[in-house]
Amino acid sequence: MAILVQNIPVPLGEDPATACQKALRRLGLRPAQLAESHLAKVSLDARRRDRVRYVCSAELALRDPALEERLAAREQGVRLVRDHRPVVVGLGPAGMFCALALAGQGYRPLVLERGAPVERRVAAVERFWRTGELDPACNVQFGEGGAGTFSDGKLTTRIGDERCGWVLRQLAAFGAPEEILHRAKPHIGTDRLRQVVRNVRGEILRLGGEIRFDTRLEEIEIAGGRVVSCTAGGEKIPCSRLVLAVGHSARDTFALLFDKGLPVAPKPFSVGVRVEHLQGDIDRGLYGDLAGDPHLPVGEYQLSRRVDGQGVYTFCMCPGGTVVPAASEEGGVVVNGMSEYARSGPNANSALVAGVDSRDFGQDPRAGIAFQRQLERAAFALGGGGYRAPCQSADAFLAGRPGANFGRVAPSYALGVAPADFSRLFPPRVYGMLQLGLRDFGRKLPGFDAADTLLTGVETRTSSPVRVLRAEDLCSPAAFGLYPCGEGAGYAGGIVSAAVDGVRVAQAIMGSGSPAR
Repeated sequence: MAILVQNIPVPLGEDPATACQKALRRLGLRPAQLAESHLAKVSLDARRRDRVRYVCSAELALRDPALEERLAAREQGVRLVRDHRPVVVGLGPAGMFCALALAGQGYRPLVLERGAPVERRVAAVERFWRTGELDPACNVQFGEGGAGTFSDGKLTTRIGDERCGWVLRQLAAFGAPEEILHRAKPHIGTDRLRQVVRNVRGEILRLGGEIRFDTRLEEIEIAGGRVVSCTAGGEKIPCSRLVLAVGHSARDTFALLFDKGLPVAPKPFSVGVRVEHLQGDIDRGLYGDLAGDPHLPVGEYQLSRRVDGQGVYTFCMCPGGTVVPAASEEGGVVVNGMSEYARSGPNANSALVAGVDSRDFGQDPRAGIAFQRQLERAAFALGGGGYRAPCQSADAFLAGRPGANFGRVAPSYALGVAPADFSRLFPPRVYGMLQLGLRDFGRKLPGFDAADTLLTGVETRTSSPVRVLRAEDLCSPAAFGLYPCGEGAGYAGGIVSAAVDGVRVAQAIMGSGSPAR
């Protein structure tokens, strides 16, 4: 926030910028109490020829927001104003669509993204996949477009929010295939999604927004129950509206929130493996004798089973895709799935995962992150280092013996795989649920549990392990103006739902009394 001090007279011939110092003196303030100031308005008063002068307004941001409120309440010609430049942290779907909505209404948001623009990000990711040289700030999890940029670009969602249609129309306008507007299971493909991301970036900039890449959030300053600034890239940035759209892998940001004492709760998520088949086998399992008919789409599935309140399911199925290295921390192996728009690769893959919650890792909100990290480091060790991934064939996995039967299905994981025993990786309950799911899904979809089906691990980044709590106004209950947003904060689960939550937060900012400048 700030205060606007109006009707400050400045003699003709004197620099109008002195209005800021005059405003301080009028209010009896010391320079040390001032965080920032600028000249807000200059008018020429020539009503009396013997006393032509400037009449100015000065905007003062004080270090104590409570003092601003007291001054606005008691001093004539002083009123509260908002910081008109919201700061959005993260340029994944939530942050991108929050910034797009704000920019479209004249709010000129500042976007901070720890990773690189998508052009440099693609180069960094492909270098990791080729050499094993990981950039912890720019990888499959971090960078422009978020984790969804290296996926299938699926746009299916279970939420019934009217904003979904707006999000899809925007994606189509920025280069996604028009068919996403009417297909039951729309997708963009990672190749086309990268161009969409670039086009959205261009529109945010055209509308007056600013994007700073390679800029990590380092600190949040809260005073009087309000956000007053953040620090990123070594620079302190005054702000009263801070959107945290950091994604589900921003563990350092979660640690910052823990240290600040902001309310964060543990959240259930899922862990497991990537299960890989020949795409032709999936097509035959789904279509039977019609498999291969050019009128039929490439086969895709979604399977689930619940037993005694516990679930196992497939997630993020990538037809004609590949299993990709998705680590964001050194010394940990993470896998994900990706496919291009054509979905023309020989293999299909999906996550085969079991739900975990505080019963598995404890009530402390830090415990879920520690559980993920433990699995990822164990997978790194099982793979033998160099970001090779542990792998087991379905026959060995179901029989409880180590090893991999490399038959018709060639592993697509770029950095290589090592035959392993997943009973050494997962807790017994999770391991048992994955076995149950593989068998059950083999009955539902013929060939799903074929002997040479490959399981590659470990899949841990299915969703955020925490929920950053927010109130009805979408702000943190402990910090007005701090907006937890999107999948990382625990309020979305995919590209569209994250984008919708970003729009929802933008609308909350617009409706909170912050005028567009």
